[in-house]
Amino acid sequence: MKAADVMVRDVVTVKADDSVADAIKLLADHDISALPVVNETGAVIGVISEADLMRREEIGTEKHRSRWLEAMTPGATMAGEFAKSHGRKVGEIMSDTVISAAEETPVGEIANLLEKHRIKRVPILRDGRLVGVVSRSNLIQALASSQVPASDDVRSDRSIRLEVLDRLDDQKWTDFGSRNVIVRDGVVHLWGLVGSPEEQTALVALAEQVPGVKTVSDETFPAY
Repeated sequence: MKAADVMVRDVVTVKADDSVADAIKLLADHDISALPVVNETGAVIGVISEADLMRREEIGTEKHRSRWLEAMTPGATMAGEFAKSHGRKVGEIMSDTVISAAEETPVGEIANLLEKHRIKRVPILRDGRLVGVVSRSNLIQALASSQVPASDDVRSDRSIRLEVLDRLDDQKWTDFGSRNVIVRDGVVHLWGLVGSPEEQTALVALAEQVPGVKTVSDETFPAY
């Protein structure tokens, strides 16, 4: 299984000139742990994550050192910490080291990246541009769907998944395309919160209509 088989395509992003307040709202509204920072061409230039927002003056969590420890701390370190605590633009507090992968990267390598770098999400790039994100939860979903016997025809599963996502993009009654869909051996696995029981039923019906789908495993739950 490759990154393209499990990644979320509709990625919430920010620009370096966006305000930190707007980035915080996006993190909270979408219940995600990090946002890729992109430039005008869609290239990823950084990431702003929960870790970048832990030491903020607004909530009194900025770092304070004793005078003797402060005297031993490099000025560059203290300057960086000040920017993290007081910066008002995304570009002032984002991490500019981006751990990324390609669409054809095996999910095993994605897991290694998540573990090695202690991160929760890996941007997926094509020719330097963002095309998706794989998170820890996506790997857990892939693990759950692996209980269905695997097919040797990975290409077929991928084409089914892409068609399901494309059909979801065309619907005005749902934004489920921003959540995750996994296809394994012709079985479509749907995950996450949906707006209503009616939307839940309609999503299953949509997936069932895609050629090649054997059945739909509905793991969604409606908001009441």
